[in-house]
Formats: sequence, structure tokens, C-alpha cells
Amino acid sequence: MKSLYNIFVSLMIFGMKVFALFNAKTKKGVDGRKQSLELIKSKFSPTDEVLWMHAASLGEYEQGLPVLEKLREKFPEYKILVTFFSPSGYENVIKKKTVADAVCYLPFDRNSDIKEFLKAFKPKLFFTVKYDFWYNLLRQLKEKDAKIFVVSALFYERQSFFKSYGKWFVKQLRDNVGWFFHQTRHSYALAKSIGLEKSSVTGDTRFDRVKQIKNRDNHVRFISEFISGNKTVVFGSSWQAEEKIARIISEKSQNLKLIIAPHDLKRVENLKEIFPTAILYSSLKNHNTPTPNNSPTLEPSNLQILIIDSIGLLSKIYSYADVAVVGGGFHDAGLHNILEAATFGVPVMFGNQYRKNPEADDLIKANGGKSFETEKEAADFILKLIKNENSLIEMSHNASQFVSEKPNSSELIIQKILSL
Repeated sequence: MKSLYNIFVSLMIFGMKVFALFNAKTKKGVDGRKQSLELIKSKFSPTDEVLWMHAASLGEYEQGLPVLEKLREKFPEYKILVTFFSPSGYENVIKKKTVADAVCYLPFDRNSDIKEFLKAFKPKLFFTVKYDFWYNLLRQLKEKDAKIFVVSALFYERQSFFKSYGKWFVKQLRDNVGWFFHQTRHSYALAKSIGLEKSSVTGDTRFDRVKQIKNRDNHVRFISEFISGNKTVVFGSSWQAEEKIARIISEKSQNLKLIIAPHDLKRVENLKEIFPTAILYSSLKNHNTPTPNNSPTLEPSNLQILIIDSIGLLSKIYSYADVAVVGGGFHDAGLHNILEAATFGVPVMFGNQYRKNPEADDLIKANGGKSFETEKEAADFILKLIKNENSLIEMSHNASQFVSEKPNSSELIIQKILSL
């Protein structure tokens, strides 16, 4: 099975390189990996002791960050490395201030590549977030006596571990991972059923993260002027389905304010075509700039739709929402983070395709959110909810309580790591 795994990795690499000829995102990942080793060598020496977090993409990074920050406090002598598999995660984080000394792509999981990478520093503690497992990496980390953990682990029945051919994969996890910190009791039970005994339920670290977000300064310039006291629906990380909901709502209610933050800024031009009267945030920022003689002054309060064409604002903009629509749930791309809105006491709406997001089911059960099969159903519900002040207040309270009552997962994780 080991040979088959290495063949799979080689085929994956070949496939990515071919696909990179036609896909810009894949090309970024392939090209970025060519630079990872040199970057690490420039940031670390072979004697540097390193605390290493790996995240598949941006969502997993946000999930692991509370743990990384607490570990940094406990081990200030360690340097910090963050790696990504996905270009979207990598590109978002390198544009921000980060706790890491180095941020790069995870090398492809070939023995030679991993061996060369690990020569550049001394890995002392490694954790991966959720379910991004690379077996040559785990084995070589174990050989170097690094402590290995999985944070916010999430097992589900369709994974290879629960198939007839999955025994080898399970053995790699059992032999190499020091502890699994599970998001849910269901994940914990599944892990125990295949012999992964070194496990505990600590909850979802994203709750810790969004609690931090709620308590920071969330002011965004000119948003209050745009809203001007009106009820507001924020469409976060929107795809085409969520934008269709926005269009239906805008046609049926002229009094509601709509703020649309697309999942990809490349969609801004499309949004301007769909909503020709909308204003871009980059334009709104300049609304109070002195204008030429006799030029009209832009009045944000007269506008209905605002398109966010800047990154890094969405989690703050949720604090202005009365209702949030979070993207990704109407197709299999994956539901985006619903907790960033819920932490502000905002009812969250989304599509019903969210198999890998157990928090979505929990929020629905708490009556702080709701899923829909079609865009029209979502739009109709939102319009009714906005008009029913009592129902809106109730769902808002439930969403807030849903987040605030969750335990401090990262603290539970740190206590266990320190005891091992």
C-alpha cells in the first residue's frame, strides 16, 4: 500500500502540473512550491526549533490560529512555520500580519522533497488542522521526534479510513499522530471505532476565533453612512446562487440595504453588470473627497447595494448586518464560515449542501440559522423575517448564544498538549 500511495502522489503531482497549464490557481500552487525550500532556508537555520502548523486552506488556518497563538505563548523560544496546500489560503495570509516567521506552501509529499525540507530546521511540534493528512510527512516528522497532533479533527463515514482498503492509512495515523482533538462526538466515535484511541472531544476552535473577532474594533469606514438606519442583509463570500438571492430581494424591497462581498474579487465586474446601480466600496471610501466645481457629491444613504471590492473587511462588516447570507452552500464547493456572522448575533442563511460543516446543523437546531434548497426560498424567508421584528430578535439572540456558550476549545487543547 505504501508503494501505491507514492504512485498516487506522483500521479497527483503530474496531474497538477498539467492542469497548471490551463488553470491559474493551480499554477500558483505548483510555482509556489518551487520556492518553498529556498524560503525556509532563508528564514531558518538547521538548529532552529520550530512550531509548525499546516492548514489546507484559509478556513483551516483560521481554525488553527487560536491554538497557534496560545502555543507561541507557551513556547516563545520556538520559531513558527505555517504551511498551506491551497493557493487561496496562502495568498490571503501572506498579505496580512501573521504570527509566523515563515509562510509557504507544503512540499509535495514525496520522500525526497520532505526529507530536504526537514533538513532546514528542527521540527519540535507539528499540528495539522481538520483532515489534511500527508503520510510521508507524518512518518518523517515522527522519525525526527516531533510531537504531532490533529486539531479540530473531523472524521466522517465517506473517508478512506472506513473503507476496506483503508487499513494502511489508519495504521499511519495510529503510529504517527500523538493525539486527535475532535470537533464533534461523532468524529470521536468514528476515530475510536478504527482504533485511534489517542483522542478527545475539545470542540471547534473556530468558536474561539470568532469570539476574538467579536471583541475587537469592528468599525468599517462609511458603512454606517451607507446603511443610514435601514435593515441590512450582508452576503458574505457570495457565489452566483447567493447573488441571485440578492437580486430577488433587491427587486422586492427597495428599503433594505444589501452589502455583497464576493468570494473572489474577480466577480466584482460581474456584480456590477447584475447590479448596475450598485456602488463599489472603493468608490464609497472617496465619497467625501473634495469634488470639482459643480460636481455632484455622492450620498451613500441614497444607495441600496454596496459591493465590497476590498479584502479583509467581511468579518467586520458582519457586525453591521441584521441578516447574513453565507456563500458556498448551494453547491459542492463548500460552505464558507457561518460563525463569523453568528458571533455578532446575526441570523445566518445558506444553501443545504454542507456535509462537512457540522456547525451548520447545530446552528439550525439552535434556531440561529436556516438552510434552503433554492435561492427563491431563501429570499422569501429573509423578506418575511425582516418584517417580523420578534422573530428577527429571537433568531439573533439564538445565534449569539450559540457561539458564546461554546467552551474554550483552544485552552483545552493546550492543556492536553502540555501534559503529553
